[in-house]
Amino acid sequence: MVAILEHMSALADPTRCRILLLLEKHELTVSDLCAVLQAPQSSVSRHLKTLADDDWVSSRRDGTSRFYSMPLDDLDSGASRLWPLIREQVAATAAAGQDGRRLQGVLARRRAKSQEFFATAAGNWDRLRTDLFGDTFYLWAVLGLIDSTLVVGDLGCGTGQLTETIAPYVRRVIAVDGSVDMLSAARARVGERSNVDVRQGDLEALPVERGELDAAMLSLVLHYSPDPARALAEVARVLKPGGRLLVVDMLPHEREEYQHQMGHVWLGFSERQMSRFLTGAGFDDIRMRVLPADPDARGPALFAAVATRDVAEPGPKARPGLRTR
Repeated sequence: MVAILEHMSALADPTRCRILLLLEKHELTVSDLCAVLQAPQSSVSRHLKTLADDDWVSSRRDGTSRFYSMPLDDLDSGASRLWPLIREQVAATAAAGQDGRRLQGVLARRRAKSQEFFATAAGNWDRLRTDLFGDTFYLWAVLGLIDSTLVVGDLGCGTGQLTETIAPYVRRVIAVDGSVDMLSAARARVGERSNVDVRQGDLEALPVERGELDAAMLSLVLHYSPDPARALAEVARVLKPGGRLLVVDMLPHEREEYQHQMGHVWLGFSERQMSRFLTGAGFDDIRMRVLPADPDARGPALFAAVATRDVAEPGPKARPGLRTR
């Protein structure tokens, strides 16, 4: 009772109670409150100071504005018991009803201001957002949607770029590559990250247990394989039934110099080839999509193929239709 009594003086004024009724659900500025209460700024500021001194309101600065709110979760026990009694009485008054209607107008004007900005900025929005935040932030953000319990294989990991990218978002990454030099670079890249296991091995004979992976990635590596069908069958072996595979590689091209300069075995893959390889290896639900071209890139066009490891043991099967988009 003593704790309740200590708060009563701050709520002795009806205007302060109306202010709390507004701030209970919305963050508002002094000018917002002036418009709703139809009171001068000096009066509203004085009431806010009284409420703040008794911990009924808190504030935060946003640029040149200061927003006030009622910290319901941080009220002490006396205030928490007192406020429901006050709210019930104040909410039933005609003044509170008028406040509520005027508040809707204030909030509508706030929304209209945002809509006005977007109406004028729509044509330049992508450029504006890129200038402010760069052009890759959203790609990093969507990684948060990945299931954090997954064990993922970065097969043909190279220097570990994908491993480094995905490791913070999953339970474990098994990174495999056949090149000792590539693996050294990958180990240096991932450092002491405890959930990354770097292993040496070939795509056609992966150093991974049967069904050890929930998901697997083959990024710009399948074109080095002399036997893609065998490599994908081996990936199916190490995936759990229902596990997902992502293949990123080149579409067919005529740059034969890649075979001599970089050891490419395949000059890209067509949709028909990928469908035949994947279904033969025991994958279904195949989806293939041509990736948007980077205007500064000089290489062939890329695709991303996603497939699901059949729940049955991998083996030859009839070829279903390939879905593209």
